[in-house]
Amino acid sequence: MPYTVRPLDTSTWDAFAELVERNNGIFGGCWCIGYHLQIGEKGTDYRVAKEARVREGRAHAALVFDDDGLAQGWCQYGSPTELPNIKHKREYDKDAPPWPDWRITCFYVDRKHRGLGVARAALEGALDQIAQAGGGRIEAISEVTEGREAHGRFLFSATVELFEQYGFSRSRQVGKHAWIVTKQLDATDRLLGTPAG
Repeated sequence: MPYTVRPLDTSTWDAFAELVERNNGIFGGCWCIGYHLQIGEKGTDYRVAKEARVREGRAHAALVFDDDGLAQGWCQYGSPTELPNIKHKREYDKDAPPWPDWRITCFYVDRKHRGLGVARAALEGALDQIAQAGGGRIEAISEVTEGREAHGRFLFSATVELFEQYGFSRSRQVGKHAWIVTKQLDATDRLLGTPAG
């Protein structure tokens, strides 16, 4: 399917909000704010908190639009300061890797559009936006799915195999199926829709 990818910002907020509302708030109403939250922010109105971050330029995502102009998914990314929370933190901290410039923390795809390349388009868009912002060391924690059945609800951070198609390398295992994956991206590394290898 043809997709267009745009940054999540004030001009795309309404499309993002429509996608979240169409999908019942995403994962029980998280509004893709969990990785942002600081100590003391629990219990806040997640929609309000997410919108404030977007309007202040403190929330980043590659938002994927279909050919009808509807948002159908995203890939969230940002600096570790912007996204301080990570999965498998206890295991991660035992032998923490070098501090990344960017983290890719989560993906979401509308239920009716899964398996149609939205996550791939979102990752390409995020990498392109990171390159435009100067590039740097990128980190994600994702799940290996090769050789096993993996329920979709565990794949909100995409798959290790998808990241590897775009030049990420496994750094260290931090969960039964979870790996830290990393990539160094230069500002000149524009994807233009082409995976590595």
